[in-house]
Amino acid sequence: MTDGWNWRRPPTASSVPGGHEPPPSGSPWWTDALQDPWRDPRAPAAVVLPPPPPSGGPALDPVPDPDARGRSYAPVLLICLLTALLAGGIGGTLGFVFAVRGGYVGNVGAPLGAGGQQTPQSVDRAPESLAGVAQRVQPSVVTVHVTGAIGSGFVVSADGYVITNDHVVDGAGESMSVSFSDGSTAGAKLVGRAPESDIAVIKVAKSGLPAVQFGDSDTIAVGDSVLAFGSPLALENTVTYGIVSALDRTIEAGESGGTTRYYAAIQTDAAVNQGNSGGPLVDAGGRVIGVNSVIRSVGGNETEAGNIGLAFAIPINQAKRIAQDIVDTGKARRTVIGAEVSSGGSGSGGAKLRSVEPAGPAAAAGLKAGDVLTKLDGHPLQDGTDLIALVRKHAPGATVAVEYRRGAKNSSASVTLASVTN
Repeated sequence: MTDGWNWRRPPTASSVPGGHEPPPSGSPWWTDALQDPWRDPRAPAAVVLPPPPPSGGPALDPVPDPDARGRSYAPVLLICLLTALLAGGIGGTLGFVFAVRGGYVGNVGAPLGAGGQQTPQSVDRAPESLAGVAQRVQPSVVTVHVTGAIGSGFVVSADGYVITNDHVVDGAGESMSVSFSDGSTAGAKLVGRAPESDIAVIKVAKSGLPAVQFGDSDTIAVGDSVLAFGSPLALENTVTYGIVSALDRTIEAGESGGTTRYYAAIQTDAAVNQGNSGGPLVDAGGRVIGVNSVIRSVGGNETEAGNIGLAFAIPINQAKRIAQDIVDTGKARRTVIGAEVSSGGSGSGGAKLRSVEPAGPAAAAGLKAGDVLTKLDGHPLQDGTDLIALVRKHAPGATVAVEYRRGAKNSSASVTLASVTN
């Protein structure tokens, strides 16, 4: 018995052992059927030959499968048809429901556009959603164009006042321009600056502008959702999302030989890059809680700096107070404690006072040169940067509690902060 891969011509009668004659020509059976060791011994030995084909040539119909039973395919086809209709109906219904819930259904009855495609329609989002917040805030955000540079800002009054960073307008002169999210542009003029607080105010030559809504930066918490608006890397109308990563993160920044700026900042992991400076950081309700100002980067220089998930914003309560001073008087007040601190740490934590002004707030509270302040208003102090940044966060006239160390003795006092004008 063979599977066909090594087929040979059947032997002749003279070569078959036992002398059996081969079957007639055209037999479909092998020649040694009676000697086949795998033959069923109970099966008859008769060989039945098929009838000869009718005259006119062999039949072209395929040979029917001898094992196949006669059956009707109508029930199978009916089941397949019903299954396909049911699956299509369910899929279409679910797709429509998900589209409606996701807000993707526009004007269903709108006429078709070119090519048989429905004309795209603007879609609305729930006001409390992130997309709804972005739609509401974006018209109040501007891109600030100065000579050779781009920054960001946001409208705070209908008559055109805009808050931005001082380092955005540094060297810009008296005039500049801004562009809005709708593509329109307008000229702008510098109103005033607070270099050490990194806040500036400009006035746009346009009225009837949509102003932002202010939040309260003293009530936010780590983990709150935030959106950062601006023009990072000159990509206007950009919105990024993140959370508040830390509060009162004290930072000392500035170029060598230039103004040194101190921040008690809101830290966020929202993506912020060059060009975001001066743009608003808003909470999940669309209220501005900070001014994007600084990033921390692993880049070796300013041109290589990029977002690594560490960005910092000036609290809006501080920025709003300084901006109001600028609008009212053209200048800003800076909050002080009436003492100078030693550079670097004190060796055991705290901000060491190098000198105390005789008539200043620190002296009035009983503090002396050499005292090491360890806490201000409950916030631990590690060095002089912490003290300066946290003092400037408070408004002039605020009374804060301080804890300090004098020699081996720990004491506390209340200090009423004062101000100087930049």
